[in-house]
Amino acid sequence: MHLMTIGEVSKSFNISTRTLRYYEQIDLIKSQKKENYAYRTYDENTVRRLQQIIVLRKLRIPLKQIKFIFEDAEQSHIVEIFQENISELNIEISALTTIKSILESLVSRLNENQKINIKLDLLQDDYILKIVEPLNLIKINFKEEKSMDELNKASESLNKLSDKEVRIIYLPPATVASIHCVGAVPEIESANLLRQFIAETKLYEIKPDLRHYGFNNPNGSMPDGSDHGYERWITIPDNYEVNPPFAKRQFAGGLYCAYMIPMGSFDEWFKLYEWAQNHDKYELNFKDEVTERECMEEHLNYINKFMLSPDDASIQIDLLLPIKEKN
Repeated sequence: MHLMTIGEVSKSFNISTRTLRYYEQIDLIKSQKKENYAYRTYDENTVRRLQQIIVLRKLRIPLKQIKFIFEDAEQSHIVEIFQENISELNIEISALTTIKSILESLVSRLNENQKINIKLDLLQDDYILKIVEPLNLIKINFKEEKSMDELNKASESLNKLSDKEVRIIYLPPATVASIHCVGAVPEIESANLLRQFIAETKLYEIKPDLRHYGFNNPNGSMPDGSDHGYERWITIPDNYEVNPPFAKRQFAGGLYCAYMIPMGSFDEWFKLYEWAQNHDKYELNFKDEVTERECMEEHLNYINKFMLSPDDASIQIDLLLPIKEKN
């Protein structure tokens, strides 16, 4: 049976190794060890399952429901999941159809009355305001697609971020305690060490405004992922000293674009990177030779979440890219 390395799978399916590791972390897929290989390889069955996961994600099925589908393959339960998602899409489609009709009505009435004062009056129209007030402005407009090619095109279109979804924030300079792990599961190992550090030092009492950042270090260039690492930073008081395996470092801070995801949606990194590459006002601003440490993830509300499992779905994460204004 042919085995594929994590690098080969990542390249073949255009999916990040971070996402693949998370899928394995929550038991959606499993890797195996090949003789003379210390790290991940995937067999044909796992690759086939990954194909199914990718299709379901493009159909906007949440990871929690995908996991249930694989754990309980009874057809009636799968139908219930799909029906639930169809109902949610119908609500979105209905809201967007209403918005479209109102906009068409406004355009029609504005075309009939070209004067500026008439335009302003329309925006105060009680009838329009009553209709618009209860609407949820849903962003997603999922069209019915038949083929895989059409699905890919629809997914690509829906995955483009708008300026409303991306925040421009300034991260302040800070002193941090760093923990760095390299190997098979550096995300989990570093998370466990960090949680132990916070609990033992009671850092939550010493610095209640603590912030937690993480990033790949390194991304890993070996096909089997053996040189992949993950580093985590937790902010500490300037005069605070730490002991090995932790190291004290300085974070320079700076301007970043931020996009919030629920735990596990690491495939959305591509969306933020594309936004930053194609924006008319901002551009990427990598300063470090090791650029991956500037592609950071901040665990939000970490002081209340640090005792949770690293894969807990209630965790929210900001994806962060350094930017600067274009000249």
